[in-house]
Amino acid sequence: MSSSETERPSETERPSGAALPAEPAAGALPAVAPQLRALRRQASLTLEVAARAAGLSPAHLSRLETGQRQPSLPMLLALARVYGTTVSELLGETVAERDSVIRAADMEPTAAGGWTYWQAGAPGRGMQALRVHVPHGSQGDIVRVHPGEEWLHVLRGRLWLRLGDTTHRLAAGDSAHFDSLTPHRIAAEDHDGVELLFVHTLLQSPTAALCLGPTPGDRS
Repeated sequence: MSSSETERPSETERPSGAALPAEPAAGALPAVAPQLRALRRQASLTLEVAARAAGLSPAHLSRLETGQRQPSLPMLLALARVYGTTVSELLGETVAERDSVIRAADMEPTAAGGWTYWQAGAPGRGMQALRVHVPHGSQGDIVRVHPGEEWLHVLRGRLWLRLGDTTHRLAAGDSAHFDSLTPHRIAAEDHDGVELLFVHTLLQSPTAALCLGPTPGDRS
């Protein structure tokens, strides 16, 4: 065990008058602490490297791994990104078995802001996969900026994609992969719209089901 992972002094070793470590929160899942350490070691990361990547101090991460502190949701999200996993796995939750194959007949269309979506991936994953139909002129001048990554592939039609100050024209067969913090806008060039495959990650926004089309109150 490296010196960075050495446990804190025992009761007899602690200087007189020193504060006791906080007890784990009532009702906290006991799997959290050992799972945090197991996943870090599985990722071959030292305590210092993992803590720095997650924006924590090594001492704080050590306390999380020994159950002396309980992680907040932002901490779990940060650690999930560092370890390349999900918050559910960090919590030691058993995920119900999901079908790896999604049949076309099971893809129900969902309309939002004039756009039509078909879920092309299983729910509860770290990525969301969609098949999307974007009608002509539906987004106007709405520009999106949010954490995450996006990948899209044009199946049919032509698409205008604005990334920052640059506009790209994508045709069938073209793809784009970009950081969602880059201001971006999508618009269909053809009057009958464009159809594309779209994959995005929104780990910090688990309630966000759709992020492409205009939301209520947006201009169209």
